[in-house]
Amino acid sequence: MRRKLQNILGCLSDCCGCTQHNQSQNPVAGDIQNPDRHFHIGKQALRENNYGSMPRHSVRLHIQDRHVVMDNGIVQITLSKPEGIVTGIRYNGIDNLLEVLNRETNRGYWDLFWNPPGGKGIFDVISGTSFRVIIENEEQVELSFIRMWDHSLEGKYIPLNIDKRFILLRGSSGFYSYAIYEHLQEWPGFELGETRITFKLRKDKFQYMAVADNRQRLMPLPDDRMPGRCQTLAYPEAVQLVNPKHPGLKGEVDDKYQYSCKNEDNQVHGWISFNPPVGFWQITPSNEFRTAGPLKQNLTSHVGPTTLAMFHSSHYAGKDLVPRFNPGEYWKKVFGPVFIYVNSAATGHDPLFLWEDAKIQMMAEVQSWPYSFPAYEDFQKSEQRGNIAGRLLVHDRYMSKDYIVARGAYVGLAPPGDVGSWQRECKDYQFWTRADESGCFSIKNVRTGDYNLYAWVPGFIGDYRCEVAITLTSGCNIEMGDLVFGPPRDGPTLWEIGIPDRSAAEFYVPDPDPMHVNRLFINHPDRFRQYGLWARYVDLYPDADLVYTVGVSDYSKDWFFAQVVRQKDDGTHVGTTWQIKFKLAEIDHKSTFKLRVALASATLAELQVRVNDQNAPRPLFTTGLIGRDNSIARHGIHGLYWLYNVNIPGARLVEGENTIFLTQPRCTSPFQGLMYDYLRLEGPAT
Repeated sequence: MRRKLQNILGCLSDCCGCTQHNQSQNPVAGDIQNPDRHFHIGKQALRENNYGSMPRHSVRLHIQDRHVVMDNGIVQITLSKPEGIVTGIRYNGIDNLLEVLNRETNRGYWDLFWNPPGGKGIFDVISGTSFRVIIENEEQVELSFIRMWDHSLEGKYIPLNIDKRFILLRGSSGFYSYAIYEHLQEWPGFELGETRITFKLRKDKFQYMAVADNRQRLMPLPDDRMPGRCQTLAYPEAVQLVNPKHPGLKGEVDDKYQYSCKNEDNQVHGWISFNPPVGFWQITPSNEFRTAGPLKQNLTSHVGPTTLAMFHSSHYAGKDLVPRFNPGEYWKKVFGPVFIYVNSAATGHDPLFLWEDAKIQMMAEVQSWPYSFPAYEDFQKSEQRGNIAGRLLVHDRYMSKDYIVARGAYVGLAPPGDVGSWQRECKDYQFWTRADESGCFSIKNVRTGDYNLYAWVPGFIGDYRCEVAITLTSGCNIEMGDLVFGPPRDGPTLWEIGIPDRSAAEFYVPDPDPMHVNRLFINHPDRFRQYGLWARYVDLYPDADLVYTVGVSDYSKDWFFAQVVRQKDDGTHVGTTWQIKFKLAEIDHKSTFKLRVALASATLAELQVRVNDQNAPRPLFTTGLIGRDNSIARHGIHGLYWLYNVNIPGARLVEGENTIFLTQPRCTSPFQGLMYDYLRLEGPAT
């Protein structure tokens, strides 16, 4: 492996036209794919190389005919005028970190995907039509690029006023961007599928990507996804590399969804150039402007080399997370700011430390939130916001007579709604934290407004919502005291399968087909990110579907991570029926048992439950058609959370062996199916 990786690095000059890049000049060659290696460069050495001994230049603004340039002596940002497209980023002697082979409109830009009600989707790179200087002094420049909407634009552009802002600070190794979207009451309705910032970097330099400590690697080139160099797999995003320019990547699968990340973990990601050693990082210091809470999954960086700041998308959720704005509905939201950070290392030092430095910078940005420098009045500063604290306890009398501290609970403020509505909320702001070992929580710097307090606790099913509506005002410190969550429970646990954590990761995730491997995820905790795992079900269960025997089977080995369809020899598909076998010693036939089924994902699926009669014409329970999260195809171990509570009359059960049949009959696509989070059978109340 070491020699193969050296060969990969040795061919970089041939692949990208860089004649100076060779093995002797790259101190990390041969170790490039090992993210757990030790780093030997100090923080001070990297900082000195980033800023050197140069004085802290004042920020300067140069307004040209078709461009505007912000420059602080460390980094120089060029934007088109009045469009507000980032056309160039000059840093560390490199004239442009962005892809110079692309047209200017395809380098660094805000974009969105929208549709009028009932209409087709429209992709839009947001181009301003007017330009303003908001702040210009030695310490800071803030620029505004605005696109106003009126009825003459109906059907052509999304009915929003959009104000894109860019900020450069003195002494900063990077720049900030945010935007204000506003829909006025007299305007038509629309649906918003996605909005983000996209940066496309130079492919001749940025070839090593880092998303997490254990998710970083040398990446394929965009050329490797072109016809003749790859084979498209089951959908366009997934390709197998058949003739990549880096020979060591031959045979691997590349798919941008393999690098998705939950919001709570998606704070910094980006790319490293080895010659010269430069990093480009997208840092998101807060999730408050992202939709659907901390578990929502979004894209990060992927082959391009592309880096995304995702603010809103329907990925891993489907139409449930497409906000619909009605005619006459007023709406305004501030997305961001996010920080685009660049760093560099001295020649001879380890370029991979640039990732470590980016994490340190991310923590500094988080500590600085909310920023004090954005000029827009609707971006509330710290003194304009409020705080809330309390303690969450769990009361489950079948687990403990005493209250249980909700250690590690997810606690959040989101717009008023029903229990659990936060995971489908996609218009406004949310503020989340994790409770400590004592169940105590504190949420600081909350925007003023009306909220419900929501929570869910790993280890328990269901959602908590405080019955009291909460209004946050400027400077308030609300103490909620002790709050008690009573998770769904009717009777004692007779048996359970899985862990109630809103994920299917604890179940059996198979090895991938050896022909369809991403080597990064071999012996990796996120083994579910491999391509094609849905097809492994029929390899493991070629003749009959899964049967799980309570007390004998082990869910980590005997419960497949997803209930998928079965492909037949003629290429068509058929639904599947799983069985849970269990024994009951005594039954009161007049009593009622409760089956709790928590789903971690559903894609155009249906769950039918039958008891002791697989061929019963009508199931005891059915969900009907649910879900569009597409997590099976997109390597996500969860999508949206669903909880179903099924009453089983005692008359349906027998003393001795019983069987619950779980049928997923929908089968027009290989990606239809379910992921279970947790199942539990409760006896009658005692």
